[in-house]
Amino acid sequence: MAILAQGDRMQFELLKRRQFITLLGGTAAAWPLAVRSQQLAKMLRVVLLATLTLLGTPLVGEAQQPKNIPRLCFLTFDPGTLRSTRFDAFFQGLRDLGYVEGQTITIDYLSAEGRGERFPALAADCVRLKADIIAVSTTPAAQAAKNTTRTIPIVMLPLGDPVGTGLVDSLAHPGGNVTGMSMMISELAGKRLELLKEAVPGISRVLVVSYLTDPIAPLQVKALKEAARVLGVTLQIREIRSADDLPAAFDAGAQERAEGLLTTAESIFIVQRARVTDLAARHRLPAMYPYSIQVVDAGGLMAYDISCSERRAEAAGRKLCEAQAPDLQRSAASYVDRILKGAKPSDLPIQQPTKFELIINLKTAKALGLTISESFLLRADQLIE
Repeated sequence: MAILAQGDRMQFELLKRRQFITLLGGTAAAWPLAVRSQQLAKMLRVVLLATLTLLGTPLVGEAQQPKNIPRLCFLTFDPGTLRSTRFDAFFQGLRDLGYVEGQTITIDYLSAEGRGERFPALAADCVRLKADIIAVSTTPAAQAAKNTTRTIPIVMLPLGDPVGTGLVDSLAHPGGNVTGMSMMISELAGKRLELLKEAVPGISRVLVVSYLTDPIAPLQVKALKEAARVLGVTLQIREIRSADDLPAAFDAGAQERAEGLLTTAESIFIVQRARVTDLAARHRLPAMYPYSIQVVDAGGLMAYDISCSERRAEAAGRKLCEAQAPDLQRSAASYVDRILKGAKPSDLPIQQPTKFELIINLKTAKALGLTISESFLLRADQLIE
């Protein structure tokens, strides 16, 4: 059978419709005069229904209306128009649930370009874009989104302390339009100082570099001060407002004879991880970091982080484990799915991690001339050699 071109097929469809109507008209003309008057009304009804049916059949090549698909607005601190790889587990989780960008979901990826003050404008953009749901990867983004809309659901990728920062009423009953994941940042800050003291027993002065603009930072500093009193450690707290403040913070620590380093767990320290670990190496400061990526990817000394159950993905080179809390990211993707299918954010409890891991970079320890006790090394979940 010959294959008709698209334009020919359209003409053929129109021709068939015209021929059908002509055929009905010719049939009516052949009826006896006495019958015509009785059949006219019936014939007109048949012609009308047949014509509407045929005209209602779309022509081959006619444009189809786009399917109505949900719109997700994603707010991040990380610079760049390309998605940060530390959120790979979240977007892969969406794909695993059937959300293919451009086909079954629209995703607007909006970056503050490392400037937290931009989040209110970005949150307003989400509303202007008529987002069905907003996903946030940092506390200032979550606060900006909540202040902008109380109706669009907001899902937190693992954030610091949603209760302490006032984002939700409680872990079990978030209330309002915000739900998602927590990384228990405040509770873990003191534990990291304790581990640093165990790894390097002789230290008594610790430099703490913190991005106090982020609401989770003051909560961590408070927890660190409480732990420092128990451990007999003096904290030298230095605030940064941008990455350009990092060298001055380290220089101030050197002047005060700092013997160790902690950073609090804001996004800026992930984005600037290479710069931070380089400054720590130059000042020869043993450090305990909040994220494994700061050790695995940037060569930091130690990290105490949420455990990554992606051991099954070791063959993939731990790429998902290097992401920030990949298991919780996938859970955040499942919350997006549930909300888009009708669940209310206020009915979805905040999820928290239950397992944590200690990672030690022996290469960095050797470069610092640091000897870590065998008993402490045995506690590590991963040793980088």
